[in-house]
Amino acid sequence: MKVIVYNLKTDLDDTIYDLKKITSKKIGVSERDFNSFKIVKESIDARKKPHINIVYSVVVEIEKEIKLPSGGDVRVLEDIPQKPLISGSIKLKERPIVIGSGPAGLFASLILAQNGYKPLLLERGECVERRTQIVNSFWVNGKLDEETNVQFGEGGAGTFSDGKLTTRINDKRSELVLDEFYKSGAPEEILYKAKPHIGSDILKKVVLNMRKRILDLGGEVRFNSKVTDFLIKDGSIRGVKVNNREEIYSRVVVLAIGHSARDTFEILYKRGVNFIQKPFSIGVRIEHPQELINNAMYGKAANHPRLGAADYQIFKKFSDRTVYSFCMCPGGVVVGAASEPETVLTNGMSEFSRDKENANSALVVSVGPDDFESSHPLAGVEFQRKWERLAFRCGGKNYSAPIQRLGDFLNDRVTGKLGSVKPSYTGNTEFSNINLCLPSFVTGFLKKSVEYFDSKIKGFGIEDAVLTGVETRTSSPVRIPRDDNLEALGISGLYPAGEGAGYAGGIVSAAVDGIRIAEKIIGTYSNENL
Repeated sequence: MKVIVYNLKTDLDDTIYDLKKITSKKIGVSERDFNSFKIVKESIDARKKPHINIVYSVVVEIEKEIKLPSGGDVRVLEDIPQKPLISGSIKLKERPIVIGSGPAGLFASLILAQNGYKPLLLERGECVERRTQIVNSFWVNGKLDEETNVQFGEGGAGTFSDGKLTTRINDKRSELVLDEFYKSGAPEEILYKAKPHIGSDILKKVVLNMRKRILDLGGEVRFNSKVTDFLIKDGSIRGVKVNNREEIYSRVVVLAIGHSARDTFEILYKRGVNFIQKPFSIGVRIEHPQELINNAMYGKAANHPRLGAADYQIFKKFSDRTVYSFCMCPGGVVVGAASEPETVLTNGMSEFSRDKENANSALVVSVGPDDFESSHPLAGVEFQRKWERLAFRCGGKNYSAPIQRLGDFLNDRVTGKLGSVKPSYTGNTEFSNINLCLPSFVTGFLKKSVEYFDSKIKGFGIEDAVLTGVETRTSSPVRIPRDDNLEALGISGLYPAGEGAGYAGGIVSAAVDGIRIAEKIIGTYSNENL
């Protein structure tokens, strides 16, 4: 029989042998009776500093039947066979087209390819190998490539991030996402860590391997292939135009364009696709010494090799706004993430080791349609642009990012000299007043929150913490409504997917949405003629 055992608490210096002993005692059988032993979840419990536990859930296979102890921490684990996907009856004459190679597009393509649908994946930017070179060049030289940057290119915006795989959604497909990442070269620990992450360095290799798997399964991937128009007739998608030249026909198009494809939003809107405004959040990146965060979160146990770089998640809810940390990157860097000319915006990035000097996080304030000053469906896009352009001007009009010490920000003065925290920003920086490149209500709520956050994380409010402006693309400013068949309202065959369409909020949830779309396509159409 297989049993799953929860809440197995171990000390920091315990080994796998100690974990097996604790498991054996909890189940009430000898370790010699274990046919197999597998860790399925590992998390850190730092609530009782300085004593910190590593808490596990494990699956154990035991040959003999046993009586389970009471209490609910030990349960029989039944293998539930996965239902096979059954193809629909509508025959496709052309292969499905997937637009965008972020998580939603990659996983939609992979699932379609695994089931014999031979998708064509179109990516406006470069392959991940060339993309890395182009992005690094932008950070050094300030020459922006509008098609290949931190937002666009193979892997999507998540490629230059921490590769966080945490998610709030409760969907069994999340396990499939982690498993497919692991099969493509991600570390095995993502399968059981409570807060799994891949790191930008490894994620690039994973994305490359996923592309190769799609190709091996009969799919096709084209780079530098920007969709510049949509062929829509009689309420149905008929195909797309690429690079203003080539028309490619298909009755099935997956729209996985990401949250920054503003030009594509405009084309879709002109072609009659419905959009609705969606709330998001804007603010800054804030940097502290990683050592400070380690000490605040772990106390005397900080820097124990089992713990690694500490992260945090904080929020403060006001009557009409929420201020919170977002996309926290332990031991990482702040990166220039512009995708349009004369704009400055930031993101955070960590490698798998998370061993850089600073911790950084977005510190953002919720905004919504009432703030956008227009009822136009794309007004949120213009709201983002406004502050990104102001940040460009505040940074000196050369893609340098405006920076400011927290103490100076709180007192509304330009920083003259850095203190103990040095900015990690990948490009050039310029001392400025970030109060001038964000709405006054946003900076006001940020200021109101600092003292509270400092009470939760000792040292968070140090005057030498560095702010870098601006963070505007926490999520898509729009949603493309879809019907029960997951198609865009009123346009059959067009499937909005992932974060850009407003249905996801991170790598895993976007990938899950891509899988869901692929399953719907498979259940509707036959691949008999492909």
